[in-house]
Amino acid sequence: MAASSAADRAAVAAHLASFRRVGITRPGLRAASVAVCVLLRQDVPCLLITRRAAGLRNHSGQWALPGGSREPRESAAETALRELREETGVVAGAGDVLGTLDDYATRSGFLITPVVVWGGPVGTLVRQSSEVARIHVIPLADFDHPPELLRIPESPARVLRLALLGGHVYAPTAAIIHQFCQLALHGLTTRVAHFEQPVFAWR
Repeated sequence: MAASSAADRAAVAAHLASFRRVGITRPGLRAASVAVCVLLRQDVPCLLITRRAAGLRNHSGQWALPGGSREPRESAAETALRELREETGVVAGAGDVLGTLDDYATRSGFLITPVVVWGGPVGTLVRQSSEVARIHVIPLADFDHPPELLRIPESPARVLRLALLGGHVYAPTAAIIHQFCQLALHGLTTRVAHFEQPVFAWR
């Protein structure tokens, strides 16, 4: 590992070590994990994000972090690592897990635990075609800007979204990314679980 990438990993790990995550206990929600996976492209820290396949029953065509429902006796980290490998071909182990962010309860019935994974240099990415339409590797700096907070008539809470590749990514994915970037890049604790999701993500 190059000195710069080792320093980047150590900095992210240090911020996560001092982060006091907020868990959620809410009966009736399905436990799930997503992988907030940092990859290096020419020593530039990047985030792996996918576009979900159009034919999926839940959240088809939306931007997403690799993840899914937790299987019996799986930990949050084990689920994130499994889903990361299955959806994108990135193989990481328990030693590559740097920490976890705040839980996020979705309108569609999931309780998401985001798990931060250090994936190292970008290798060959292999998408799971049944779930993933495309895989993108985006520099973290591209997400380092204030989010847009939108009002919708269906909820008093504001919808959080971030600009991405000429379009937008919305909460919950955008909320998780925003919390991670604030922590990883600036050492700031920013709570995001209260932000709303757009109505198209409620089902």
